[in-house]
Amino acid sequence: MARRLRFNGTGSDVGGCPAVHEDLDTGEVIVHGPPLTEAEDVAQLQRLGEGEVAVVVPRELLVDWTPKERTRQVRTIDLDEFGDLFSTFEHTAWRLETRRRYASDEASDRWERFIETGSVGEDWEEGSPAKAFRDTMRAQTAQGKRVGRVRIVDHPATTGQRYLLESARWNIASGEDIRNMWRADADRLQLPAEDFWLFDSRLIALLRFDGDDQLTHVDLITEPAEVVRCAMIRDAAWHHAVPWKQFTAGMSSDA
Repeated sequence: MARRLRFNGTGSDVGGCPAVHEDLDTGEVIVHGPPLTEAEDVAQLQRLGEGEVAVVVPRELLVDWTPKERTRQVRTIDLDEFGDLFSTFEHTAWRLETRRRYASDEASDRWERFIETGSVGEDWEEGSPAKAFRDTMRAQTAQGKRVGRVRIVDHPATTGQRYLLESARWNIASGEDIRNMWRADADRLQLPAEDFWLFDSRLIALLRFDGDDQLTHVDLITEPAEVVRCAMIRDAAWHHAVPWKQFTAGMSSDA
């Protein structure tokens, strides 16, 4: 079975070598770079086994991108505490959405209306959790704080993704900047299949789902290398994603 490797980072400004990857199952670290080839240099190496190759990497690569702990240090929080983060962030909140389905979207009359008519109709009713969230976002963005998302969309889009595309107008009206990207483009950019919020470029809220696509809990991560990695993902996704209005117009023209 192939390893599940995650790209952590590179010490190169161009090309991407040398670099560090991490095995998500075993925790092992894979480093690749230019080989050490001079015979006099290789002769000085101790315990170099048959078939092994020595590579040369800058010290900064290991300092910046090698995991600091064998087991990543996280703090798991419930959904209520997760919700509180949207009232306390100071500057920015940014989300990467990669899943094909979110079970929570389907537990509402709006979902049934969308399935029947292809439209969600008016905004959420007063008193609903979704309306409360959008009111919070409206209050935060009114203070100059920035809230953004990049949503990955399959081609053709799944039912859940089409629902989110239809519903996005209400998030945007609340001050969010929502952009979309085709999954083929996300794969080309090697964006990870992770769902997370990045708050103030310092706190990662990694969303955890069960086998039924239901959000169960959230892992908070502050490890600097992880925060930088997610910030790099944000920058790449944001640069290549398409604003919602332009993206949906393109989908309509394709149809």
